[in-house]
Amino acid sequence: MTAVSFRSASSTSTIWSIVVTLAIAALSSCAETPAPKAPAAPGPTKPPFPVTHPLTGEQPEFLRLPNMASDRTPIRVGVLLPFSNGLAATRSLAKGMMNAAELALFDAHNPDILLISGDEGSTPDQAASAARKLLDQGAEIIVGPVFAPSVSAVAPIARDHGVPIVSFSTDRRVAGDEVYLLSYQPGNEIRRIVSYAVHQGHVNFAAFIPRTAYGDRVAEALTEEATAEKVRIADVERFDAGQSDFSVQVTAVSASGADTVLIAQSGPTLKSIAAMLTSGTTHPQLLGTGIWEDKSNLGEPVLVGGWFAAPSPDADAAFSEKYKATFNSKAPQLAPLAYDAISLVAALAQGPIYHRFTQQALTDPNGFFGVSGIFRFNPDGTADRGLAILSVGEDDFQVVEPSPRTFQAPHS
Repeated sequence: MTAVSFRSASSTSTIWSIVVTLAIAALSSCAETPAPKAPAAPGPTKPPFPVTHPLTGEQPEFLRLPNMASDRTPIRVGVLLPFSNGLAATRSLAKGMMNAAELALFDAHNPDILLISGDEGSTPDQAASAARKLLDQGAEIIVGPVFAPSVSAVAPIARDHGVPIVSFSTDRRVAGDEVYLLSYQPGNEIRRIVSYAVHQGHVNFAAFIPRTAYGDRVAEALTEEATAEKVRIADVERFDAGQSDFSVQVTAVSASGADTVLIAQSGPTLKSIAAMLTSGTTHPQLLGTGIWEDKSNLGEPVLVGGWFAAPSPDADAAFSEKYKATFNSKAPQLAPLAYDAISLVAALAQGPIYHRFTQQALTDPNGFFGVSGIFRFNPDGTADRGLAILSVGEDDFQVVEPSPRTFQAPHS
């Protein structure tokens, strides 16, 4: 494994083994992107699982760059991404996420942080093998992997060393026991939109939810939030992929008396269901999830006025501009998450050596500021996010209620 510095946007090299913070003109010409805030330095906490081989001190085999001071202990961060995945689109995503990680490292201005790349590959076994190498090199925290099966394979290996994982998977089933999901999860969107609707006076809900893994998570979150808000779910209609006739289900929802209908779908199916629901004399308030943020929905008569929860429009505009200026390409969808993950590491870097990334530190209830808004990890590994309420308009998505700036409850 060889050490390399930051590269300029015109460089043709692909995957970096190690990234060190050296200034380059392309980066220094960009404006700073806000990094997560740092909570007070935490003390050591006992992990909730047995640790057989804890990282407790420097070992001769741990990775160190030649130009690093001998009296400094590097903050080694394993970055586990699918660089050699069989799909070209996935390889491109991994490259873009690594770019974003480098960008965050430069903005952190901390020469002690050392990123060590590992290849998630295409299989859980490949991810597990890469994780072992990262741990052998002294990684104190692992950022990634992307796919849930890889997380399941890597988690027990990292757990054996007392090393937490900040993953990009959306599958909450792999969260917990020091696995934290930084991804956007549908549960956040459902909680936010239902809570907002309740505060607008809506208490009688129905839903159209696909029979998919995504739909299962939406249905679970809807039930949980309705229970918490003490409101009624009048009817939930599940539908299959490719289904085109919704007449029976629309009739059932209309007969349920619900005045608010969640449609967890996008594209033509969304428009078809919405058109049928609003064709009569009653027009329920339509609710959606983040997948509604599709420009093809703008100006659609049956959707205009519908509400959904998502990050504020253009929340990550500064990051996107900086990424494009640096790497001469558009940032991929998950790039802001990779930036936030490394910024989070930098925010916690002042903690005690080998006790920086404890559960206490990672689950700070005050949360952190990310590219797209505030976020925080829960002890179960899921993440809360500060989302805005958006409305479908004629020409643009309108902010009905802005994203919160803090997780603290407002003073009465």
